Amino acid sequence: MMDALQTLVAQDLTRAAPSPGLAMGRALASRFEGAAGVLFYGSVLRTGDLDGVMDFYVLTHGPRPGWRGLAGRVLWPDVSYHELVIDGRILRAKVATMTLAQFRSAVTGRRIDTTIWTRFVQPSALVWSSGADAAADIARAVATAAGTATRFAAALGPQEGEALDYWRALFRQTYAAEFRVEARGRENDILGADPDRYERLLLAAWRAQGLTIEATAQGTVRLVLGGHERGRLLAAWRLRRTLGKPLNLARLAKAAFTFEGAARYAAWKIERHTGLRVPLTPWRERHPILASPGVFWRLWKARRAQAAGGG
Repeated sequence: MMDALQTLVAQDLTRAAPSPGLAMGRALASRFEGAAGVLFYGSVLRTGDLDGVMDFYVLTHGPRPGWRGLAGRVLWPDVSYHELVIDGRILRAKVATMTLAQFRSAVTGRRIDTTIWTRFVQPSALVWSSGADAAADIARAVATAAGTATRFAAALGPQEGEALDYWRALFRQTYAAEFRVEARGRENDILGADPDRYERLLLAAWRAQGLTIEATAQGTVRLVLGGHERGRLLAAWRLRRTLGKPLNLARLAKAAFTFEGAARYAAWKIERHTGLRVPLTPWRERHPILASPGVFWRLWKARRAQAAGGG
């Protein structure tokens, strides 16, 4: 019989995703050799707004061939940008890729990395899998991510408080550790989308780990966490906070040379935010870093011309 945590995770992963997300998930599965599962997450899953970029993780049974696969063994995930035309509309997706084995390891919290388990404690949908075994493996990993996140939340959060207070403390700390630029209060936007879900998930994950929860007369919760265990978790967190930014900087450096579709993604972002179209040439697509100074020069001249015309 499934426990409460597994039930909540199963409900999340089998949630109804927008049909364009399902179509993109199937397309991505066909583009990555040895795909095991495709997870759809992020703002488009929550809002259904297809004007933005959909976010996916593609989990594979084995590493990718060639030098990109070698780089992915050291600094995962690999990142790529994809477009798909459905009914005359261009759908866009930013895709992170890693092996299922790496994913299972990352969610345990034993690594320095914090990005995977914090991301997948948030809602996601398994929009494609290679079979029942792969789907079950992914579901177990997502449940493990919830256990890891709530264990750190227990130490980083208050001695007593509402369930969302623990999540707020966790997300604020992980944003600071991951070298991410997040608007102040971003954690409230995430939690506010479905606060009841996060409360159920926190309590279910704590109970699944055998932790004792005491309810107070004020409607808050008090977690019974021994001083030794709290100290161990806080020490583990200090290490992750210290090394998190260097790790993420290394990943950004790697992405500068391995981000597939980077030029097309950058061109779309520039046009979306400035209204200025950057023509893509084969050379720019092959060498986005070398092409970037010329693109920025062209953009600067176009903005100056616009300003002069408006003045």
